[in-house]
Amino acid sequence: MTLPFFGPLALSGFAHAWYLLYLLVVFGLVAAYVVMQRRRHRRVLRFANMELLQRVAPAETRRRWRHVPAILLVISLATLAIALAAPTRDIRIPRNRAVVMLVIDVSESMVATDVPPNRLAAAKEAGKQFADELTPGISLGLVAFGGSATLLVSPTTNRTAMKNAIDGLAPEERTATGEGLFTALQAIASVDAVMGGGDTPAPAHIVLESDGAETIPRNPDEPRGAYTAARAAKDQKVAISTISFGTPDGVVNIDGQQIPVPVDDATLQQITDISGGQTFHAGNLDELKKAYSALQQQIGYETIRGDASQAWIRLGALLMAAAVGASVLTNQRVPV
Repeated sequence: MTLPFFGPLALSGFAHAWYLLYLLVVFGLVAAYVVMQRRRHRRVLRFANMELLQRVAPAETRRRWRHVPAILLVISLATLAIALAAPTRDIRIPRNRAVVMLVIDVSESMVATDVPPNRLAAAKEAGKQFADELTPGISLGLVAFGGSATLLVSPTTNRTAMKNAIDGLAPEERTATGEGLFTALQAIASVDAVMGGGDTPAPAHIVLESDGAETIPRNPDEPRGAYTAARAAKDQKVAISTISFGTPDGVVNIDGQQIPVPVDDATLQQITDISGGQTFHAGNLDELKKAYSALQQQIGYETIRGDASQAWIRLGALLMAAAVGASVLTNQRVPV
């Protein structure tokens, strides 16, 4: 349950919701106050001189401020009743137990210069920034794939090793996206077997950056294809977020021939649709960095329910003090 408050008073639920029954007592006090005021008004009308009452009506109107202390008191009691129910709110905290595999395409199309100086060089820069910004407690691994896939870094919190491996990426022939994903899944399974700190496997996520369609195998639905790997990831509850990187105008020079290598969004979109995660498209280095930053915010933090009662207690006490102050200023008792 999310209630329409904001800041420290924002609520996501209650730890002891039955304490909200105390609000019935507050409503009872409000009803009693209204009844008493109506009876008082009837007594005044019964014995008052009407001509005199009309002359003093403006002064009586000003005395409506006498209700302010009672109103503040009621609101403070309602606030304190909410505090008794132990309200909670959503809090984002850095993850300290998770596995992320960065899977980078190093096929020959990644040397296209539509993204200066070329796609692969830009991918290296953005990948290292992602490693630097990712929550320190998360284990980060690296898989590179061209015609085959290689686990370059097993999941680790050593960001220096990760960045050194990214610096060493070099282009290869062909594109085996499925092999890259299967290699990442194997690395996740291996680290789950040795990672402690919980009764369940550590949350895992794969970030796939690529620019083109899979070429090995040609059909992504084959046993080692990308779509098959995405289905395996879904079965293992590992989301795959994808970044399609490049522009429709990319070309590479192979044996003196200019070969078009337009970015392929469709394959990566389908991988995400099957496994879950988010899909991004980046046509330049700045967009690539923004995609990685968005992923870092999603992957690097988790939302938990934290205690929000202190803010409600402080607000209730402040309103109670305001009720007392208003009673002094209006020469009234609390409540009248």
